[in-house]
Amino acid sequence: MTNPLFLVDSHNDDAPISRDELRSGWTMSLPPDVRRHAFGSMRLTQSDALQVSDGQGLRIDATVADPAEGTVLVDSFTVEDAPRIRLALVQALAKNGHDEQAIDMATQIGVDDVIPWQSDRAIARFKAGRTDRKWGQVLRAATEQSRRAFLPVLHEPMSSRQLLAQVRRACVHGDLVIVLHQDATIGWGGIEDRLAAIAERSLEDGRTRTIHVAVGPEGGISDDEVAMLTEAGAEAVVLGSNILRASTAGPVALSLLSRALGRFS
Repeated sequence: MTNPLFLVDSHNDDAPISRDELRSGWTMSLPPDVRRHAFGSMRLTQSDALQVSDGQGLRIDATVADPAEGTVLVDSFTVEDAPRIRLALVQALAKNGHDEQAIDMATQIGVDDVIPWQSDRAIARFKAGRTDRKWGQVLRAATEQSRRAFLPVLHEPMSSRQLLAQVRRACVHGDLVIVLHQDATIGWGGIEDRLAAIAERSLEDGRTRTIHVAVGPEGGISDDEVAMLTEAGAEAVVLGSNILRASTAGPVALSLLSRALGRFS
């Protein structure tokens, strides 16, 4: 069984992680929220194994030293490399929690960047201090559940005009932007051919590339938005004959991309 993983911010005032101080045999204090989760909810006891991560690639293997004091003993640690080809989900806000379901599944699959999108047809509205906090909690919980050492980056919300500017910048950089649209004529096979070329260029020049997947709300992406984004360089793609929900379209596309990039063995 895989040991449970807990995220601890490197800048947490209660119990920060300092990579410079890390060493085997070091006793580390966990912050109060992690203690409650580990020793209250999950009922870990002395000598139980667990993992701790800063969400930026650091993975610490540890054992519980003293549950009452909230301390663990560092057994070993590694720092994982960030992916050269990043996966980004541009998720339109959707009602009934469908957008949160999408980013939850996307995190489990391995998404690296999450961008909230206030699309033209979105019924749900972004509320600063509320939506971002909720989405951040979803990403954090899904990261711990899937035992990831990287917490997806949650970006500022974008309007369709701001997304248009982002697409133009991405295409100039050599990235790929995929817009999932039921009326598109391009199938998924053409995307996999593009992926191979992007990965090869990234190896040659050493530059990180990003594959963006844009998903609309329940009513779909408007024709004007699709036209605007494709004129800027995005590819409108249809996944298949079945119409997927706003909560599942992005994760399905990310699963296919992860497989093509060799993230799934």
